[in-house]
Amino acid sequence: MGEERWKPSVTVAAVVHRAGHYLLVEEMTSDGLKLNNPAGHLDPGESLLAGACRETLEETACPFVPEALVGVYLARLHRAQSNEDITYLRFAFCGDVGDRIAGQALDHPVVRTLWMSLAEVRASVDRHRSPLVLLSIEDHHAGKRFPLALLSTHPSVELLQK
Repeated sequence: MGEERWKPSVTVAAVVHRAGHYLLVEEMTSDGLKLNNPAGHLDPGESLLAGACRETLEETACPFVPEALVGVYLARLHRAQSNEDITYLRFAFCGDVGDRIAGQALDHPVVRTLWMSLAEVRASVDRHRSPLVLLSIEDHHAGKRFPLALLSTHPSVELLQK
């Protein structure tokens, strides 16, 4: 009975497309500079949508307005060097971002934001932080969209913030 229960790491991501380009962040990782969707871990007491908005704002200094769920993804990252083995459960949302907030710093370890065409994203796969970067962009490009009403957050979650 004392066995620890396995729990995936829940993350949220934004897939932002504008004028033929996707918004990505370049961030410093233990494997060097990598490309990622604006994304991060869901915090205790927040909904999936709130987490996606917070992470996008922190990493791009731009407010994010989610419009649809692109997909839910499960992926395992195993680093033999550090013996790290994490399974991620990612919720990717598409939407738009507002103008960059002047003076707001990008969250560490983000170095910069950039807009890349689909061809550039595909050509840079060796620099992606996760296979979910391209997968969520490909799903968005293919037109995958699910209504946000699919998701609900019970009020008990917000009690974690108090």
